[in-house]
Amino acid sequence: MALFEEEERPRPARGFVPPSFEGWSVSDLEAHIVALRQEIARAEAAIAARQAQKGAAEAFFRKE
Repeated sequence: MALFEEEERPRPARGFVPPSFEGWSVSDLEAHIVALRQEIARAEAAIAARQAQKGAAEAFFRKE
């Protein structure tokens, strides 16, 4: 047993398989677009948070 065990978390898929839109109604497609936009916003927020953390760490350890 390791002293510090990494928490298991799901890894991103190694490829995007788009769904088949055959048989989807217009309202289904619109709802899908809304959900995708929300997921994009969530991913962008995660990127911004990681960049902020990285910037703070770089500023803290910067030697001038």
